[in-house]
Amino acid sequence: MTDAEEKKPEAEMEKKDPEAAKEKDIEIMPHWFDTYVQPCVAELLGSALFIFAGCLSVIENASTTGSIQPALAHGLALGLTIAVLGGISGGHFNPAVSLAAWLIGGLNIILLVPYWICQLCGGMIGAALAMAVSGDTNFDNATGAAFTTVRNDEAVARAIGAEIILTFFLVFAVCMGAINEKTKTPLAPFCIGFTVTVDILAGGAISGACMNPARAFGPAVVADYWTFHWIYWVGPMAGGLLVGGIVRLCLGDKKIRLFLK
Repeated sequence: MTDAEEKKPEAEMEKKDPEAAKEKDIEIMPHWFDTYVQPCVAELLGSALFIFAGCLSVIENASTTGSIQPALAHGLALGLTIAVLGGISGGHFNPAVSLAAWLIGGLNIILLVPYWICQLCGGMIGAALAMAVSGDTNFDNATGAAFTTVRNDEAVARAIGAEIILTFFLVFAVCMGAINEKTKTPLAPFCIGFTVTVDILAGGAISGACMNPARAFGPAVVADYWTFHWIYWVGPMAGGLLVGGIVRLCLGDKKIRLFLK
């Protein structure tokens, strides 16, 4: 039987029962709520939870643990939120990740700016919740978990360089582990969270290892601390842009690569 003969009874059924045909189309086409609203809500909630845990780990960090406590808290919190909400929104929770995901075709451009807005709002909510449950003394001592590592102009170049490289490592793990068809793995949430932990342990003393403008923005608003804040936008966004370019040019699968398909 030819394809035309197979499709003929289906077409006749649609003529006889237009309501059934309409229901079939509805099942095939995702609802606008699932496509646009739900992912944004997931990004807002996930960013708030991740940044709450990250900020609180810095505010309540014991002097004896050094960077281990924030490194583990940030990495585990991000891995968990990706595992729980990644199926809805992709589990970005980071404007630099969303930028790279859009560049390699993993995010609809219509959702890019809404994702950024939700991530920044989530950052403010998470930082505010961390302030609400922490002690005043600890909050003041930690400057509300805002990034205070860079103290003078001489450290700016090193901090920007560190943020670009550390963010590159993180966003590369996201793009290759969760988006690129050839390399994506079910272990992506673990790999991404572990990358954050490694980055903080490696570069925390240089720049604070932010890697996420939303993580910097939320505490900056809550604590009203803006000194060298721009570093945590320029570095991470440049890192995300680099990953998007490299994956597009040479490391992506045939669907993603621009050349030599």
